[in-house]
This record gives sequence, structure tokens and C-alpha cells, in this order.
Amino acid sequence: MKRIVLFLATNIAVIVVLSIVLKLFGLDRSGYAGAGYGELLVFSAVVGFTGAIISLLMSKSMAKWSTGAHVISQPANDVEAWLVSTVQRLAQKAGIGMPEVAIYEGEPNAFATGAFKNSALVAVSTGLLQSMNKEEVEAVLGHEVAHVANGDMVTLTLIQGVVNTFVIFLARVIGSIVDRAVFKSERGNGPGYFITVMVLQIVLGILASIIVAWFSRQREFRADAGSAQYLGTPNPMVNALRRLGGVEPGALPEAIKAFGITDKAGFMALFSTHPPIEQRIAALQSRR
Repeated sequence: MKRIVLFLATNIAVIVVLSIVLKLFGLDRSGYAGAGYGELLVFSAVVGFTGAIISLLMSKSMAKWSTGAHVISQPANDVEAWLVSTVQRLAQKAGIGMPEVAIYEGEPNAFATGAFKNSALVAVSTGLLQSMNKEEVEAVLGHEVAHVANGDMVTLTLIQGVVNTFVIFLARVIGSIVDRAVFKSERGNGPGYFITVMVLQIVLGILASIIVAWFSRQREFRADAGSAQYLGTPNPMVNALRRLGGVEPGALPEAIKAFGITDKAGFMALFSTHPPIEQRIAALQSRR
């Protein structure tokens, strides 16, 4: 969850910063009233996809920094050696290059990230290693390798780029309307336009994350299925999910606590990157 929140937050931050920089250098002319919608849409796509691509390229470094993950360059014990050999075997089955393997301190969890299939990162927490047996850990590793093999980060980037484009486009169109209707600006754009654009980029960016979160929930089902395929049975992944359902998730920083993982119904479930564990288990059991 943390890597997705950081990915989304980076996108929003990059869009805001790029907009400010472009304005300062006078390169934001497409945002002004009078520009054609086609020109504005092209401008929005350039800025929107730039933010998503930058986030993707930074994803591995961000993940290592944010979790304090230790990459296993040379196994120091049997556990590290087993992790590396297991990921290597799963990667061969998935037809991808060997990912970096890392361990980080924390509650039971794991993640995979990276811009390219053949140079990804797979990491597991110490809490996961302590709370699961080897078969269950292998299933979780298979799930993460499946994310890499499915190209989920790249697809997520494309979707994020599209929603970013429309966030930037709509913010400027609405900003121009508000500037004229409320602030009565007749030539160029007044302060109302720029204030409205900056506020809407943040608000619409948060709303757009609902779309990205929906896709993320679908990719979890595919990654679960990938793990079952690599291991030849869904049982280890089912057991791993049941065990995860019986532990408390690690506390998130205050800044992103509102977007934490939740299996509960309600508004915040729209922002959840993972489906309820019961639904994931049911989907796996239907494969038997």
C-alpha cells in the first residue's frame, strides 16, 4: 500500500511543481484562456505523462528509501539464500530477469516495483518471514513476481498518465470558467484562474486516484492467480492470505493514514489498493 500511496503522491506533487515551473518560465501558455482545446489537451498530456513516468523511474529508489529495504547482494544466512534462490526460480517460471531481492523491517507485508520487467525489486518484511512458513512465503513471492511479469507498474503508469492528463485539462478549463464567471476577468487570466487551477489539480488528483485504486484491486486478483500458477496450486496463496487476514496491518504515517488498506465498506474503500481478503480467497478457491 505504501508504495502506491507514494506513487500517487509523487504524481500529484510533480504535476503541481511542473505547473509552477512552466508558469514561471512562461511556458504555460496553453493554460490561458483563448488557447484551443486541442493545444491544451496536448499540453496536459505532456505534463501528465511526465509526472507518471518520473514516478515510475523513481519507484525502486523511492521504495528502498521509504522502507529502508536492505538489498541482498550476497546472502549472509540460510534465510537470505533461500529467498534469493526462490525468487530466481519464480522469475525463471515467469520468464523475467532476476529481480533484486530485499528485506525490510516491518509488519507482515511484501512488494514488487521497478520500471522494467528485467530489473525489478522484490522485497519482503521481517514480519512476513516470522509469521509465515516457507510455502506461504513462496506464495507471496510468487504474487510479487507475477506483478512484475504482468507489467503492472507500467500499466499503472499509463493509466496514471491518462488521468493526470484529464486532471490538468479539466482544472484549466474549469479555472477559466470560474475566472470569468466569478472574478469577471475579461483579458487573460486573473488570480482566480490560477488559484482555481492549483486547488482543482489537487482535488481532482485525489478523485482520480479512485480510478487507479480500482485498477490496483484488479491486478491483485491477477497476481494471486499468477502465484497459484507458478506453484501449481492455489492452496499456499490461500493459506498466506488467511494468515494475513489474522494480523494487524502496520501503522502508516499520519500523512497517508487516511488512505490505508481497508476491507470495510464505505467511502474509503474506494481508495483501497487491495480487495477484501475474503474476495481474493474466493477467487483463488474457484480455480481448484
